[in-house]
Amino acid sequence: MTRGLRGSAYAVGAIAAPAIAFLLLLAVWQWVAAAGLVPADMLPSPTRVVGAGAAEGSVLLRHAAPTFAATVAGFAVSVTFAFATATLLDFSRILRTALLPLLIVSQTLPLIALAPLVVLWFGFGLLPKILLVAFVTYFPMVVGLLRGFADADPEAERLLASMGASRATVFRLVRLPASTASFFSSLRISITYAVVGAIFAEYAGAVSGLGVYMQSAKNVFRTDLVLAAVGVSTVLTLCLFGAVVLLERLAAPWLRIEQGRERAGAGGAS
Repeated sequence: MTRGLRGSAYAVGAIAAPAIAFLLLLAVWQWVAAAGLVPADMLPSPTRVVGAGAAEGSVLLRHAAPTFAATVAGFAVSVTFAFATATLLDFSRILRTALLPLLIVSQTLPLIALAPLVVLWFGFGLLPKILLVAFVTYFPMVVGLLRGFADADPEAERLLASMGASRATVFRLVRLPASTASFFSSLRISITYAVVGAIFAEYAGAVSGLGVYMQSAKNVFRTDLVLAAVGVSTVLTLCLFGAVVLLERLAAPWLRIEQGRERAGAGGAS
């Protein structure tokens, strides 16, 4: 009973604390804008941003649709290739030694410089946005999967090997399940970068999308519309993050139970 109450209190606190912090931030922002401490054209008030966004609601939604499509498609491509790469590297130490440093070096490439090149190579359609989203989210998932594979129980692996199980069987029964927590953790991290990657690609060159809308609003000095588009991209990111969390709870419900036990143990220890 006590553990259940502690779990409920933790869940309420996890939602209430950031919500209160966000409302306080909005209140301070509104006060600064109303007091005229910052020029209105530079920092419009939250109410003005919301009003401008509501007036442009249909246009924002029309531009959000291609950004959402590119994000989901690029993320799906990234998950597929990340899983294939991590599995291959887990089976081959030679490939892991040769390719992992190259994957690390690839993360040093600045997205702001890479985006125009991808647009020049592949045009202004959906493909360059998909590729950039995949590029941004690919590495964290590869690393997360490899770390998860390494967390497998060595005793269970040796037991299966002593019973004549093949390496593929050991991977399927021990190493793959062991990577579940790390995999979903990397999914949550990667999905927060995905929308950013799509918007960067649209900034570099596209015919529609939130990046195109932000650039158009910036060119006519409509800071309120730029911030409204930022708000839409934030909501889009939060929705995708929530979808990943929901998928984790449906696909691996035992992870939530284990996390609850860890929090209960930590609470009891304190």
